[in-house]
Amino acid sequence: MPFIHKSIAIIVGSLLMAMGVNVFLINHELLDGGTFGMGLILHYLTGMQVGLMVIMLSIPVLILSWFYNRSFLYNSIHGMLFSSFIVDLTYHPMRVLGFILDQNPMASAILGGLFVGAGIGLMLRFEISIGGTDLLGQIIANYARINPGMVIFLIDLLIVFSGTFIITDSSFFLSVITVICVGTMTSLLTIKSNKAHSPIITFGILF
Repeated sequence: MPFIHKSIAIIVGSLLMAMGVNVFLINHELLDGGTFGMGLILHYLTGMQVGLMVIMLSIPVLILSWFYNRSFLYNSIHGMLFSSFIVDLTYHPMRVLGFILDQNPMASAILGGLFVGAGIGLMLRFEISIGGTDLLGQIIANYARINPGMVIFLIDLLIVFSGTFIITDSSFFLSVITVICVGTMTSLLTIKSNKAHSPIITFGILF
């Protein structure tokens, strides 16, 4: 049963993330934090698929986690690979849906963040991570003995800040709104009763 529950969480979570990225964020060249944010930057610059970029960018971190803490690797590789695959697979039909809905940039930033956060939060609730810079943040936090959520949040802000200089049509303010919405939704979905589980790392908060 746990395998079935995790499989459903990965599928539904990946679809929610794909909705957020392809329907709302890409149409207005908005950015997110983490490896998907870096994938969006490269997508806007080169036209390469977001999910493919995420996988390529995640390889160094996955190699690092193999030597540092393999439990991080095992909890993230499936979520990262499947979510990246679904984002690329649904790119064209969901882009069409985004044009039909024709949301204004502010609404797209909020809705995109909520959908992405819901997808990440659902997977984290079943102890599935999407890896990438979140995984790097956990490794850095464990090494430096500081709050992992804060490290991840600072990495996200750095990615968004850098991206808005590279992608001139992207709005830093709206992208920060997206990051806040992602973190808020992730935090809400990963609140658990006190059990003997590993801590869930979310946006600036350690549950």
